[in-house]
Amino acid sequence: MNIRTSASLFAVALAASFAALSFASPPQGGNIPVAGQQPAPEFRDIEKWLNSQPLKLEELRGKVVLVDFWTYTCINCLNHLPYVKDWHAKYKDSGLVVVGVHTPEFAYEKSTKNVQDAIKKLGIQHAVAQDNNYATWKAFGNQYWPAVYLIDKQGRIVYSHFGEGRYGATEKKIQDLLAQPSPTGS
Repeated sequence: MNIRTSASLFAVALAASFAALSFASPPQGGNIPVAGQQPAPEFRDIEKWLNSQPLKLEELRGKVVLVDFWTYTCINCLNHLPYVKDWHAKYKDSGLVVVGVHTPEFAYEKSTKNVQDAIKKLGIQHAVAQDNNYATWKAFGNQYWPAVYLIDKQGRIVYSHFGEGRYGATEKKIQDLLAQPSPTGS
C-alpha cells in the first residue's frame, strides 16, 4: 500500500468516526429563530388520553404548551421527568399546559395498562397522550427521547431541547413565554 492510499484510507476512517460521533448524541436545540418558527402540528392519532380529556393545540391558544416526548422505560426520560413534573406543578396556574406524549420504543410499552401503571408509579399528574403509532412524533419531526418542545401563546414552536440537561434554560424560556401577552381574541 502506498502513502497516498494510506492517507486516503485514513481520511475516510476519520470522516466516518466524526460522522458516528455526531449521530451518537442529539443536537442541543434551543431558541428557534423567528424565521424558522413553525405552527405546532396538532396532536395526531392519539390512541388514548390519560390524566386529561383529549386536547387540541388550536384550543390551547393563549397558553404556553410544553410537549414532552417520553417513554416509561427510557432512563434519560426518567432522569428528565422530575423537571417536567416540577414545571407542571409550578406553572400550571400561570398558563402552562404540559403534555407528555408517550411514544413507545418497545412493543410492551404500547399497553395502556402499562402506561397507566407507570403514570401512577411515577406520580405524573399532567396530561399524557399515548402515541403508539408515532403520528404525533412524526408530525413534530421528532427523533429523540426525551424531547421538549415549547409552543408560544400564538401556537408556534419557539424552543426545543433533546435529551437531558439545559433545565435552567428551559425553565427560563417557560417563564419568558408566560410573561408575554396573550394574542388578541384568545
